[in-house]
Amino acid sequence: MLKQTLQQKLLQKLSPQQIQFIKLLQVPSATLDTRIKEELEENPALEDGSLANMNDTIEEYADKDTENFQEESYEQEFSVEEYIQEDDFKDYGGNYSSDDEDDNKEIPIAIQDSFFEKLQNQLDLLALDDKQYIIGNQLIGSLDDDGYLRRPILSLIDDLAFSQNVIATEEEVETILSIIQDFDPPGVGARDLQECLLLQLKRKDQNNPIIVKATAVVKDSLDEFTKKHYDKIEKQLNISSEELKEIIAEILKLNPKPGDSSAASGKQLQIIPDFHISNIDGYLHLKLNGRNAPELRVSRSYQEMFQHYEKAEKTDKKMKEAVQFVKQKLDSAKWFIDAIKQRQQTLLKTMNAIMMFQYEYFLTGDDRMLKPMILKDIAEEIDMDISTVSRVANSKYVQTEFGTFLLKSFFSEAIQTDSGEEVSNKEVKKILEECIANEDKRKPLADEKLTDILKEKGYSIARRTVAKYREALNIPVARLRKEL
Repeated sequence: MLKQTLQQKLLQKLSPQQIQFIKLLQVPSATLDTRIKEELEENPALEDGSLANMNDTIEEYADKDTENFQEESYEQEFSVEEYIQEDDFKDYGGNYSSDDEDDNKEIPIAIQDSFFEKLQNQLDLLALDDKQYIIGNQLIGSLDDDGYLRRPILSLIDDLAFSQNVIATEEEVETILSIIQDFDPPGVGARDLQECLLLQLKRKDQNNPIIVKATAVVKDSLDEFTKKHYDKIEKQLNISSEELKEIIAEILKLNPKPGDSSAASGKQLQIIPDFHISNIDGYLHLKLNGRNAPELRVSRSYQEMFQHYEKAEKTDKKMKEAVQFVKQKLDSAKWFIDAIKQRQQTLLKTMNAIMMFQYEYFLTGDDRMLKPMILKDIAEEIDMDISTVSRVANSKYVQTEFGTFLLKSFFSEAIQTDSGEEVSNKEVKKILEECIANEDKRKPLADEKLTDILKEKGYSIARRTVAKYREALNIPVARLRKEL
């Protein structure tokens, strides 16, 4: 027998507007503009204010007859059925627009051949038959971004058979591969690091004894070289420390990622700061990037259309659908504009709290002036949730007189010194970095020694913590920092 029960639950659910705001908040300036353009395309009731103002100016000079004509022909120009088929209201993300003169300047992009196009051009210059050309194409297409051939030859033979209907032997593929390995940049088409370095050394002067010995090191002692067991290499090749130093210098000139050589110059990561902090006569001034304050407004023509439909007869089913559609688009446009404004206020409020908390740092740029600060500190200061502060800190940048930094980099845990004072762990990392930079590279400081140095300076930290900070700074262990 079925038993009916009545239960009362307290649930917390986010409204579409809240979801929209959260999505917009975590979007950085670099991608905000794209999101706004998408919204402008999807919602005709939303307008770019700068363009709309231009249209308004033109309309002021239009004749009244023209305005009457536009009103009469409006229904012909606008097909309601065309819009009724569109999807219902959907959540919004983020996008950017800028009113700053500098932000509107477009960065010219150099047009150049890609890494694979350069290889293809070199292949086209060779006198190959159809089968060899197809094999060459397959090999070039199988290279990874670093310029290496990671796929086994037998797998490539299967690919040729199934996708190109070409039956090739292992020797034929190896022959074409050796031809590609002579292409520029040197080292391309190698199957591992050792082969890549040997291909590059092969093109150097073979009459130079240093090149010959460097080839021997790469061929027979690469493992010892990568682990910096220099004493073993000296014994194996029967050479002096000075000779080994020259050999190492020659090997270090080689490119371990030949495929990345041409792409490195083309891949430019542009960071667009969300905030600007300037020091004017000893006082800090915070400014929000203009890209975060786009000129958006609700379309006047859509508002007029809604008023027109509201006054019309409601008996017609299509007219009801039209009214519902227009109202939906107007509401969506208002929600989006409100979310953008709320985003601006939250960004400024959060960044202002961070600036005031780290005021001394932003005045001097000295990492030692950074105070211990966690997300909870700022959340309590601005009376917002920690997740809100986290969304702002994880993806936003601030431009200062000392450089452009991710907001997350200003957050750090506290470490207590011997005197009882709490300092940021960034201060300890800075000292650690300086100690390693000034060490004798022939006898680099081990983690135990670094721990002792920090203790002498008043920082009682465990060796494992020192190792963790060293790894966070991307500094290798002492053995791998050793130089001759």
